[in-house]
Amino acid sequence: MQTLLDVIIPVFLVIGFGYVAVWRNLFTAEGVDALMRFTQHFAIPCLLFQAIAKIDLGSSFDPALLGSFYAGASICFTAGFIGARLFFGRDWEDCVAIGFCCLFSNSVLLGLPITERAYGPEALTGNFAIVALHSPFCYGLGITAMEIVRNRGQSVLVMLRGVARAMFRNALVLAIGLGFIVNLSGFAVPDVVDDALSLVARAALPAALFALGGVLVQYRPEGDGRTIAMVCVIALALHPALVWLFGSAQNLPTDGFRSGVLTAAMAPGVNSYIFANMYGRAKRVAASSVLIATGASVFTVWLWLMALATL
Repeated sequence: MQTLLDVIIPVFLVIGFGYVAVWRNLFTAEGVDALMRFTQHFAIPCLLFQAIAKIDLGSSFDPALLGSFYAGASICFTAGFIGARLFFGRDWEDCVAIGFCCLFSNSVLLGLPITERAYGPEALTGNFAIVALHSPFCYGLGITAMEIVRNRGQSVLVMLRGVARAMFRNALVLAIGLGFIVNLSGFAVPDVVDDALSLVARAALPAALFALGGVLVQYRPEGDGRTIAMVCVIALALHPALVWLFGSAQNLPTDGFRSGVLTAAMAPGVNSYIFANMYGRAKRVAASSVLIATGASVFTVWLWLMALATL
């Protein structure tokens, strides 16, 4: 339990700083919006580009691990999408944003440190394999689904154009694609450029968390409590349970199995709000789900760790 508190409490403190700063008028709502744009269009793309450009793509990509994790993630996206429509009557665009919250677990900020503290640095191989594909897969699925529902009623060609236009205008997707190109080509980024990218990338997560705290002042969970509860259950319980089921069926090695289940058990990441903010849909649900699920994960991740200890 102390390990989880050591990891999660700092995250809450940064979010709390942002909340108090806007609440007490020390930081304006317009400033928060500008800070979120900075993280969305500059800092996080730099972070993702560096991560993909430098990761060893040739090692430890276990198809069984990746298949188990991303099959579970896809089912959770579908469950959130259908649940939002069927039970809460949300419009289709909101359903996609809510499904994205169920899809995008916090694989970096929480998944990596919790796995490392629980099992040691040598156990992170599976985590890194998941992280390498996480943003491309999630943003690819989310953007495709959003463009399909936004262009419904149009011809297939118009729909495909909408998807392609959205994908190639998205700074996060472009950064990921460039990272893969650099990685596969073997091109070495000049040190001076890499250092500059690192300076911007280091601001990405704390700035995004601070901005999320400021956003929460504007988007409180009134009226969305049941929708937020659904997101929390899907993200914290259904996803890791599905990875456990699929991983067991494929006899995943213990290290990969632990990495897959623990990463799936993480709360929705700040990218859930960034995606909702990109389209101006279900922003209150996304912001509140990140906060509430992160708090709840103190207990749910502890339960998953206890279950994994039986292996």
